[in-house]
Amino acid sequence: MRRTAGILACAVVLSGCTAFADDTAGTQVAAAFYPLEYVAERVAGEHASVDELTSPGTEPHDLELTIRETALLARADLVIHEAGLQPAVDDAVEQNAAGDVIDAAEVVGLQPFAEEHDEHDEHGDEHEDEHAEEEEEHTADDGHDHGDDLDPHFWLDPMRMAELGDAVAAALSEIDPEHADDFTASADALRTDLEALDASYVAGLADCERTTIVVSHDAFGYLGRYGIEVAPVAGLTPDAEPTPAVLAELQQLIADEGITTVFSERLVSSRLTDTLADDVGVETALLDPIEGLSDETSDDDYVSLMQDNLVALRKANGCR
Repeated sequence: MRRTAGILACAVVLSGCTAFADDTAGTQVAAAFYPLEYVAERVAGEHASVDELTSPGTEPHDLELTIRETALLARADLVIHEAGLQPAVDDAVEQNAAGDVIDAAEVVGLQPFAEEHDEHDEHGDEHEDEHAEEEEEHTADDGHDHGDDLDPHFWLDPMRMAELGDAVAAALSEIDPEHADDFTASADALRTDLEALDASYVAGLADCERTTIVVSHDAFGYLGRYGIEVAPVAGLTPDAEPTPAVLAELQQLIADEGITTVFSERLVSSRLTDTLADDVGVETALLDPIEGLSDETSDDDYVSLMQDNLVALRKANGCR
């Protein structure tokens, strides 16, 4: 019944709303959230219209699609999403998507959360069971299914973003063969930019006093590519409440490793990170998970935000 209702609702919007009348010419792409939109726009160029389903300033994990957004997805020639990250989008893709679909998780390959916490666990063996239970609760409460505890935040690895760009170029070339050469050239240009970004991270984080960062939630594991170890205050859900055992572990970790900074992020409250930093007497700074843009970052893009993150990481970890 839900599938039928979703299709009917979408049909009503598509047939009865003249607001879409000027937008339906040419190739249409629907991207579930900002990093996917960034790749799609870079690859599509002037040959396709790209709509983001997650409005700027909205936390992607919390997205609930409106009728308009469902209609955008339904009429798209290509939908780019990440299965498991946004259940509302997954449902809409299953029920309403009539065009081609790219699941970014399948394209890039996700890494397990477990790879991120080896050094963190060395400083909290006495709390290991409690921390593991808390992580399970975070995942269950979040309502997302990433399979085998896979980390969905792949876009913090520029080279995985490049892989997605190649896949988008291939899909658009099938949809619009006339412009296939342009899509391929745009994907190549995107890869060149992302390789340069990757190289700046490799060089910028090669010689640091510290390699562990304390962050607001478990979104930065792919920085392990550059030798960064991540200790999150919360789990996958940014506003999940950590247990007293986890907070005690983090306080000890900060003291043991001389950590100078606790990182908060945009789009969610900094209450937990501010409290932790105040309790142990260290600074706070911003590290953007780049899940979406906001009013503050409306003039930025993926590459500039990643560059800002690198500056913040180098300062916090005493890199030379």
